[in-house]
Amino acid sequence: MVESIMNYFEHIPNLHRALILAGGISFFWIIESFFPLFHFRYQKWKHASLNILFTITTIFINFAFALLIVKASDWTIANHFGLLQLFTMPIWLFMIVGLLLMDLIGAYSIHLIEHKVKWMWKFHMVHHADTHVDTTTANRHHPGESVFRAVFAMIAVLVCGAPMWLVMMYQSISVVLSQFNHANIRLPLWLDNAIGWVIISPDMHKVHHHIVRPQTDSNYGNIFSFWDRIFRTINYTPIDQIQYGLDVLDNSKDESLTFQLNIPFDRNVKTDY
Repeated sequence: MVESIMNYFEHIPNLHRALILAGGISFFWIIESFFPLFHFRYQKWKHASLNILFTITTIFINFAFALLIVKASDWTIANHFGLLQLFTMPIWLFMIVGLLLMDLIGAYSIHLIEHKVKWMWKFHMVHHADTHVDTTTANRHHPGESVFRAVFAMIAVLVCGAPMWLVMMYQSISVVLSQFNHANIRLPLWLDNAIGWVIISPDMHKVHHHIVRPQTDSNYGNIFSFWDRIFRTINYTPIDQIQYGLDVLDNSKDESLTFQLNIPFDRNVKTDY
């Protein structure tokens, strides 16, 4: 079973990767229409158009880094380099440990850094500027931030010594779960809490999109919720107290492409509350 999964992700066609991205957005788009967390009064397609544009720029940047990531992975395997290469373990355990480490280094760490380094935070503000968080928000990243994340993905590959099948598996899971925890869906509280013990649930991530700190600087997890618990960055603010946007921005311009692209370079945009 595990070997079949490895083989699939080792040779996953680009078409399948595209279907995972588009299929996830389509699925959660439909679900959030029937079971919304917040009843937004907005033009859903207009809102989605900007976020999908940012998704496209992210895809292009990821493709630009793809060859480097492949080379990095091949080099680690050929030279037995990286944390995963230090120990012999069953393949199922290798897969679990690998996903955990990739998530810690390639997602949680860069997310935390973006919130702590002011000039990087200004790029990440574009993601937080969305005042109507839904499944399309998942890949709303300024092109500059997409570069940061691609670089850390490559660092994660090198540090972990991750084979390409593991990289492809991680990225596929990451895409779908990010769409899931950004989706404007209301789950029963008991189910959201149960999910939150292992992976980032929708309510957990919505706290991260609150308009002010300390909530904004919490719940950094991408796939797994363990890292926020271990590093004490978790926040349990009730979902009915959450308001989206950033109080240092003009939130009326959250759908203006020009304004959003210029945020990192606008000296009038403050980095502190």
